[in-house]
Amino acid sequence: MKRFVKPDAWKIIQEGFDPAQQLVAESLFSIGNGRMGQRGNFEEKYSGQTLQGHYVGGVYYPDKTKVGWWKNGYPEYFAKVLNAPSWIQILWSIEGEDVDLYRAKAVSAFYRELNMREGYLKRSCIVELKNGKRFQIESIRFCSMTRHEAAVVRYAITPLNFSGILQLRLPVDAHVQNADANFKEKFWEHVHAETSASNAFVVARTRKSNFVVSTGIHARILLRDEILPVNFQGFACEKYAVLHTELPVEKGETYVIEKYAAVLSSLNHQPSCILKATHDQLQAFVDAGFDRLFTEQKNYWAEKWQTMDVRIEGDIQAQQGIRFNIFQLHQTYTGDDERLNIGPKGFTGEKYGGATYWDTEAYCLPFYLATAGQQVARNLLLYRYRHLPKAIENAKKLGFGKGAALYPMVTMDGEECHNEWEITFEEIHRNGAIAYAIWNYINYTGDETYLIDYGLEVLIAIARFWAQRVNWSEPKQKYVILGVTGPNEYENNVNNNWYTNYIACWCLEYAQTAINYVKQQAPEKFAGLCERLDFHESEEVSTWEHIRRHMYFPEEPALGIFLQQEGYLDKAQQLVSDLSPEDLPLYKHWSWDRILRSCFIKQADVLQGLYFFEDRFSMEQIRRNFYFYEPRTVHESSLSPCIHSILAARIGDEQKAYELYLRTARLDLDDYNKDTADGCHITSMAGTWLSIVQGFAGMRVRRGALHFQPFIPQHWKAYEFRIQFRGNWLQVQVTRKEILIENHGNKPLEVFIFDQPHWIDEQHRVCVQRT
Repeated sequence: MKRFVKPDAWKIIQEGFDPAQQLVAESLFSIGNGRMGQRGNFEEKYSGQTLQGHYVGGVYYPDKTKVGWWKNGYPEYFAKVLNAPSWIQILWSIEGEDVDLYRAKAVSAFYRELNMREGYLKRSCIVELKNGKRFQIESIRFCSMTRHEAAVVRYAITPLNFSGILQLRLPVDAHVQNADANFKEKFWEHVHAETSASNAFVVARTRKSNFVVSTGIHARILLRDEILPVNFQGFACEKYAVLHTELPVEKGETYVIEKYAAVLSSLNHQPSCILKATHDQLQAFVDAGFDRLFTEQKNYWAEKWQTMDVRIEGDIQAQQGIRFNIFQLHQTYTGDDERLNIGPKGFTGEKYGGATYWDTEAYCLPFYLATAGQQVARNLLLYRYRHLPKAIENAKKLGFGKGAALYPMVTMDGEECHNEWEITFEEIHRNGAIAYAIWNYINYTGDETYLIDYGLEVLIAIARFWAQRVNWSEPKQKYVILGVTGPNEYENNVNNNWYTNYIACWCLEYAQTAINYVKQQAPEKFAGLCERLDFHESEEVSTWEHIRRHMYFPEEPALGIFLQQEGYLDKAQQLVSDLSPEDLPLYKHWSWDRILRSCFIKQADVLQGLYFFEDRFSMEQIRRNFYFYEPRTVHESSLSPCIHSILAARIGDEQKAYELYLRTARLDLDDYNKDTADGCHITSMAGTWLSIVQGFAGMRVRRGALHFQPFIPQHWKAYEFRIQFRGNWLQVQVTRKEILIENHGNKPLEVFIFDQPHWIDEQHRVCVQRT
């Protein structure tokens, strides 16, 4: 495979200007800080193919759906992650010709670097315009991780063969539009625009949702580290403010433009005070100066990498892949604001919309549990708890009652806003992921208080949904769940999807277990919850037990497998290896009708259940199902390779585990599914970490203790990671000869390595030789 980026352990590097790859590059070179983010767009004008994008966390627009909104229960809107007012542009021209890399006569010595160790984007190139003028551009920019409302770019221009006058324009522009707007609307309304001296400000409000974003910029120009006395002229109009000037330049001199931005939203500021706050914040950023902000940025990332890094010796492609994934995850979500979540494209693009999918609970939570700590993971759960009333409303719209909750497939505020019926109404297994996340969190942290204070209420509402969603089949004398879409979205409106049926029963079981615990540990709180929810324990739990004992699970005894759904074996059975490479990805080359009638699987479905509930199945059951379903799986969901990699490691297929790890680690870097152009696959990036920690290292939590069953890929020399577990930091290193675990915490800890117990005192380590 020809790779777009150059291999490097700490950097994403593009050498050579390639307009055909610009959209992919914009995604890969995105920067963010957990509160906002910027695609890797050029600062100067670019008339080639581009997706301009600046995004502010929690700010969205309820774009009216094109179809289905007139049907009962159908969402009326699809929440769009908003393309926010742009601050990044540095527009300039020479003798009437705009600097535009796409239309330039030549672009040479092009170099672009995303420095993941220190958290910035750097670019340099030499440009020759059609008028013969040649110059060098060097830029560096970042969104501050320590000052969440700050972003800055330092942009240097060196004339190489001329002296003359540059025309500069430094705008703040709210005349932006989402590329995926259903009706080509512009979502921003003008509130205020102004300029003063070296500053420009635009305050804009979203239509319908009434979010206010205030963006301020300050500009200054330096020559030989001295600020030039430039006289900026300001101009402001509706949704636009710009600073412009004419700058005399001399051949061979380097002129540095610093553009500071303050981006504030009404999530954190009162609209009536937001402009003043923007003035104050911007001044503070300018007073700090570029060098101090840059030093803060480097120091922040140095500290974070101490806890998040996964180090791999002997495989530069694998090392680059996992660091890129970890870097983008942390740029997207830092965990210090429970109102925010992890969007599927983060701050790298608009596709999919929404702030959260079930990806957060199923894939991202374990990463944050182990690398960011208990409170960050708790905030992810609290995000869903706060949305419980909306989840109950969602279920009510579909005809469910008595406090039943259906969590949304896609949401910004808890209300369902996904607008494809086969997902909105049928991919109900997502409810199970919310319950599983509660169990996963408590199993990992031991924080049973969450169950008492918040979790049980959610579990009862989810259990009530499942109890109403099943129906009794007289011919089968079993409960069935009809008309669903499982995790494999290449199957719609199927009956008795094995995974859906299984996780529904597990939810009912876990809700009952939680009830027994809370009733024993906090009887008064339990009594109050029963009264508030009108919960009649004996009656409802009896129904749940009956459903669990009599649920129908499709199987094929002759093959020893669980059937993905009824009728799956009626399909013509083919393997992915039977397909021509020209057929892939299927969604780009086959009709949807043909995909639905095929046996091909988009992502783990039955295997998703075996991953979640591994300890309930024998190794032989896992092995048989893996070797039946994986060869039929096209992995055209970004969530697919990691689950298969973990299961392959579990059954000892080390080669397949590594193959699928590399696919999940480099999914965007190598554009496996030809869809990185519209943004990176942020939520699936946690699967890269899972593939190493749960896959290669075999980490599990059983009965409050950590278990490891490590292996090391054949050509690796070693790998190493850190995890936080119940107040202790552990460093785990696996080499070809030994497994080394160091306890950097302040209390002793018992761990199991290949099922053998080992006590590790605080600030000590255990070393086990590999056999």
